[in-house]
Amino acid sequence: MRIFVPMDTTALATGADAVVQAIRTEAGKRGMNFTLVRNGSRGAFWLEPLVEFEDEAGRRAFGPVTVGDVAGLFEAGFPLKGKHELALGPAEDIPWLQRQQRLTFARAGLGDPLSIEAYRSLGGFDGLHNALDWSPQTIVDTIKESGLRGRGGAAFPTGIKWQTVLDTPAEQKYIVCNADEGDSGTFADRLLLEADPYQLIEGMAIAALAVGATEGFIYLRSEYPQAKLVLLEAIERAGQAGWLGDDIQSSGRKFKLELRIGAGAYICGEETSLLDSLEGKRGLVRFKPPLPAIKGLLGKPTVINNVLSFAAATTILANGAAYYRDFGTGRSRGTLTVQLAGNIRRGGLVELPFGHTLRELVEDFGGGTASGRPMRAIQVGGPLGTYLPESEWDVELDYEAFAAISGMLGHGGIVVFDDTVDMAQQARFAMEFCAIESCGKCTPCRIGSVRGVEVIDRIIADDNRAANLSLLHELCDTMVDGSLCAMGGLTPYPVRSALKHFAGDFNER
Repeated sequence: MRIFVPMDTTALATGADAVVQAIRTEAGKRGMNFTLVRNGSRGAFWLEPLVEFEDEAGRRAFGPVTVGDVAGLFEAGFPLKGKHELALGPAEDIPWLQRQQRLTFARAGLGDPLSIEAYRSLGGFDGLHNALDWSPQTIVDTIKESGLRGRGGAAFPTGIKWQTVLDTPAEQKYIVCNADEGDSGTFADRLLLEADPYQLIEGMAIAALAVGATEGFIYLRSEYPQAKLVLLEAIERAGQAGWLGDDIQSSGRKFKLELRIGAGAYICGEETSLLDSLEGKRGLVRFKPPLPAIKGLLGKPTVINNVLSFAAATTILANGAAYYRDFGTGRSRGTLTVQLAGNIRRGGLVELPFGHTLRELVEDFGGGTASGRPMRAIQVGGPLGTYLPESEWDVELDYEAFAAISGMLGHGGIVVFDDTVDMAQQARFAMEFCAIESCGKCTPCRIGSVRGVEVIDRIIADDNRAANLSLLHELCDTMVDGSLCAMGGLTPYPVRSALKHFAGDFNER
């Protein structure tokens, strides 16, 4: 008998450790023997802690389980044939999970995240095994043919980035993973790192073989202490098992990997600022060109991708470019991992092919607001994403469709607001966020965001409203056209969307 209780950050925050202790206590009273597996979450955060039991009859889920529920579960016959209101049947049959198309998160929650044996039994390292037999150009061509685009927000074609690094001669090249997941409403990187860390390790090793790199770094945000513990152990075990090191699986190929921790700066999610931080400098945005693919970490050619981009590469190398490309729509291929957050009834991670609508996600998967009030606005793409009114919730989720409405998918964070939200205050927050998190290198971002807060305050206070509204639009133009990076260049997007779609909130109070 095996009992699974997740050990990821969300499960721990909802009391998973206390539930484990309660299960041990109740089982001990009844003389029951079982094996406890601390798995990763399946991403259905509204059901956490999700407890699963497995015996010869299969695996059944119960949730959300609190300490107070445990005794009642055992009294009802848990975990054998008893019936209970928390019984959900097999987790795969829960409609919320059943309707998804999971490629990147197919293994999340199935077993011990740190067990290489479990990872291998579920197809792990198949992609790296293939890569060891292929030429670098074949690997890069496969990534290009798959249509994979960066999942960190910029959506740049991954294969073209890898090709540039491959074609740039250098004695030393690097692979860098941007795991500084700082956007509001996002947690996909963290979930993968805590539920399936070997997938990232495998993806980075594939990238190394593709471009001729021998060293890699994972730059992890400091606010993820559980992910840090999991990654450190996973890197150590992968090295011991021969999937990292001087001689990967006796192939004569070398790739070493280190974990580095950030210091809480949102701007270090921007790739060049991240590289400065990795080099021990203050995180400042670099001028481009040169691109990091040509002159990146320590001035060497560098592949820098998001966690989910590297993870997707394992699926592509294991199953082929066509398999991955067949999911999605238009130029947006594969699956999109969205994170439902904010005022949402069923929050968590949803993975679907590109082409579904925002309304489908927030209503069918999210179940509407947690407050029970009508939804009024949805922000997609993090704190610099636009606020979308109901008239735009039926736009397909793909990069080009969102760009057409001045929106962006970003890292897939979706934050829901009900009808009590004050959109003037949300616009102010966007400017204030930029003022706090700007690296300060360029004037439009450093000064413009501070002036933006002041102008919005005057509008809210009905101080010469018409003139200040005009000034705000001019200020947004300056930030968009003159900022060095997307931090200042995108801050006006939530502000302008609030002005356009929720103008009444800026009127006299």
